[in-house]
Amino acid sequence: MKKLNIYFTAGIPQLEDTGEIIKLIQDSGIDMIEIGMPYSDPVADGPVIQQAHELALRNGMTIEKLFSQLKSIINEIKIPIILMGYINPVLSFGFENFCKECSESGVSGLIIPDLPPIEFEKNYREILRKYDLNFTFLVTPETSDERILYLDSLSSGFLYAVSSSSTTGKENTVLKNEDYLSKLASLPLKNPVMIGFGIKSKADFENVTEKADGGIIGTAFVNILLEDKDWRKSAIDFLNSIKG
Repeated sequence: MKKLNIYFTAGIPQLEDTGEIIKLIQDSGIDMIEIGMPYSDPVADGPVIQQAHELALRNGMTIEKLFSQLKSIINEIKIPIILMGYINPVLSFGFENFCKECSESGVSGLIIPDLPPIEFEKNYREILRKYDLNFTFLVTPETSDERILYLDSLSSGFLYAVSSSSTTGKENTVLKNEDYLSKLASLPLKNPVMIGFGIKSKADFENVTEKADGGIIGTAFVNILLEDKDWRKSAIDFLNSIKG
């Protein structure tokens, strides 16, 4: 079975909805959850997720608040939770303190797109090991074979393969780059490959995961939380439509 990872931004639509959304995703049979930590300058994200970050910050979401929300449901959540965010807020929080809080909140891994691999190796890898946290790097169609292998060697949990070289949620992304996906499938990678950016339907999911281990859906799910008054029912229907 191909794995499905669902992304949403913590603190939307309302500040205290985070725990309910996590449980809803888990109850829909999803394999893992990626939670975005709101930031004022989310450079890797497209307009929908940027809008979600802005709303979450207006709602009062902070890293401290997110950890307390996660701790309140820690005994109910059985699937992996990954935190996705940017390095500045994590450094402001204190990197080791952040990792300690992750381990105490049931978080299994991190994705920090703007943390350079060299910095990771030099300053942060051992701290992550100390707290038993995975760390995932991103690769794109432009990433060379040599660099893909290097980033895979640093990653644990999975390798995040961006389906195109744009920000998340772009309508015009080429969803299935055959040469790229074939290349990833042929390389001797130690981690499972999860494809992200642009998956909006079951057909998309099946399409891009033919040669990969799973897919990541973010913008299409976040859009429901932002736009739909009856987001609980719509979210469940959407998740069932992908997994069903």
